[in-house]
Amino acid sequence: MYLAVKNVKPLENYKLWLQFENNEEKIFDVSPYLDVGKFSELKDISLFNSVAISFDSIEWSNHLDLDPEFLYQKSCVA
Repeated sequence: MYLAVKNVKPLENYKLWLQFENNEEKIFDVSPYLDVGKFSELKDISLFNSVAISFDSIEWSNHLDLDPEFLYQKSCVA
């Protein structure tokens, strides 16, 4: 199922609160990815906190983004 991300908010410990177009709220933990490629840049908390909605998903100010389907599948219910 494809659901667009409608809202995002950075939380402590490299987690993101996400709201999808069906109004479901989930938490995505970025920390397991912080040692992988460009994701390591997100260890900078100011960069991590720059997350914003971009089209139907999220994007950080370093142009790193994630697929909304991946976010939905890998997140837990808030």
